[in-house]
Amino acid sequence: MSASTAEMLEVLRAAGEPSRLRILALLAREELAVLELTRVLEQSQPRVSRHLRLLADAAMVERFPDGAWVFYRLSGGGPARALVDEILSSIRADDEVCARDRERLAVVRAERADQAAAYFAENAERWDEIRSFHTSEAAVETAIVGIAGEGPFRRLVDLGTGSGRMLTLLGGRARSAIGLDLSRQMLNIARGHVASAGLASCELRHGDILNTGLAAGEADLVVVHQVLHYLGEPAGAVAEAARLVSAGGRVLIVDFAPHSLEFLRAEHSHRRLGFADEEIARWLAAAGLLEPSVETLPSPAAGGLTVKIWSARRNAGQVRRAA
Repeated sequence: MSASTAEMLEVLRAAGEPSRLRILALLAREELAVLELTRVLEQSQPRVSRHLRLLADAAMVERFPDGAWVFYRLSGGGPARALVDEILSSIRADDEVCARDRERLAVVRAERADQAAAYFAENAERWDEIRSFHTSEAAVETAIVGIAGEGPFRRLVDLGTGSGRMLTLLGGRARSAIGLDLSRQMLNIARGHVASAGLASCELRHGDILNTGLAAGEADLVVVHQVLHYLGEPAGAVAEAARLVSAGGRVLIVDFAPHSLEFLRAEHSHRRLGFADEEIARWLAAAGLLEPSVETLPSPAAGGLTVKIWSARRNAGQVRRAA
């Protein structure tokens, strides 16, 4: 993909400043909120916002508001993104400046993870009750079953299994199933539910859904149910789900449409306030999945949350690369 001399000069000027180059290196790792970038860079919010505006004007990063927060990520494509990738790939792996930034980012991530872990531990026993506040779970689960299909599924993987509800809902249609979660308290609840349902073929594992350690293409149904809004790297979770799905298999994502209920961040550890159809569709397409579809389930309550179910398939003739 080519660009004019003027366009290339704009990109080079935008990237050719120490703080902006550091920002690009950080956003190559995950999407970040402005306040998170200020912590890592140890700079004021006005200064960081100015750097981000210049990078956005040069089409190197994308800005997207999310309730009262604003997030940034690297642009999805085009000549500017190609040049960003080339620049970042040329930075030495042991660069001291980038290494310090990675250490500070690790602190931010750890604090975020600790807050989420504390929330899940505190609420594990009443998790299904909390979820029921959002919308009719019965309607959502009926739609999930319809979209997933009758099976039988050779292998079901539930990423971020929580209380194990997706395993008990769909596990009877699978020859084997596995649920992963980082919360040991949640896994204990899920084990009880799976055992009560008599699903001996369901396995529960402590694991990171961004790096599952599972083999590529080992599942013909991968479910990501009400998980993405907790994550710092939702696109990474979609990519991992797509990596796991076999040729002809399906990825099914359940989450909220964009909303403005800011209290969910403070009271329920939500990082993102929903996802637009275009955003999920872009992630699915980038992961090589086809036939995207979306089902919308609005809340019957005024001002309530709308649940979305996105799904897409792996081409039956497509061969997955090894992990």
